[in-house]
Amino acid sequence: MELWIDDRVTGSQQSALPVGFDQRIGEAGLTLEGHKINYNGNLFGAYIHIGTASDQAQATSLIGSVGWLLVSFSDWSMIPIENLIAAAEGTPTKIATLLDEEVQIQGAAFALEKGVDAIAVAPQRALIEAAQIAKSQRLERHQNNEPLAVQSTPEINIEAFTITAVEEGGLGERYCIDFTSLLVQGEGMLVGSNASSFMLVHGETIPSEFVPIRPFRVNAGSPQSYTMMADGSTKYLSELSSGDTVTVANAEGMTRNVTVGRLKIERRPMLLLRWLNENHKEGHMFLQQAETVRAVGTNGTPMSVTSLAVGNQILGCLDVGARHIGVAISSAVQER
Repeated sequence: MELWIDDRVTGSQQSALPVGFDQRIGEAGLTLEGHKINYNGNLFGAYIHIGTASDQAQATSLIGSVGWLLVSFSDWSMIPIENLIAAAEGTPTKIATLLDEEVQIQGAAFALEKGVDAIAVAPQRALIEAAQIAKSQRLERHQNNEPLAVQSTPEINIEAFTITAVEEGGLGERYCIDFTSLLVQGEGMLVGSNASSFMLVHGETIPSEFVPIRPFRVNAGSPQSYTMMADGSTKYLSELSSGDTVTVANAEGMTRNVTVGRLKIERRPMLLLRWLNENHKEGHMFLQQAETVRAVGTNGTPMSVTSLAVGNQILGCLDVGARHIGVAISSAVQER
């Protein structure tokens, strides 16, 4: 991964680049002229500022026809970066991005387990150091031939649940689970108020007009809800703590293990969702009444819980019928 220093604002003409940096954007290096990037009078690549979906489409249309595609953002979002990385796979186009916050650098460097081909930052010490660290981590993992994400774990049996009721759930403590790994679109946590029936609650990876994405987060519901741990046991959300390893899954039943970085607990209005599976097994779940909290439909499409209605189908999974301190037991237990 290359590192570029953006000297356009400062106008710096210093000859020495920071350690680990490869290019300069400015009069003494790459120059941006409209949508063109030139170097020593020759076409080097294309530049697109992404503020809308049409901007992303324009950037995508250039892939395959330019050597470098540099993008910047009105509001930083991982989804366009992931989309461009995926679209550039197998083409001669390399993706570069202009970033202005430290937190964005790790996300861009390791997006889709591959990362961008270049990161450009302003000549600010904190940004330069964060970029140098990300480059070093990329190089280390490449040399050691290590995967950039947790390995997949065995599949689970995902099935359809039919919504039988959507009710006002009063006020409750809502748990957001923040992971040390980024989720991708389609992934979420398996949670439920019954130890034998879990719905798939989608991660906050879907762009919204009103709030930024949180691709490390699942808004997972109320404290008494169960979730699946990496070792096959369950825990209540209220029992989770930083460092715990839980299971996340997607609509196809593929799972992987991720580490809890923190929990964010706030009092919020709740919805109570009730469902049946095809064998009339009941389940229910309390989730925050918010458009950004999403179930997953049977076609794999995220569905806002505020738009769910009786008869809708969502995805989830069934488990053993009884647990004691998170461990499966053979005793008969009723949960309502």
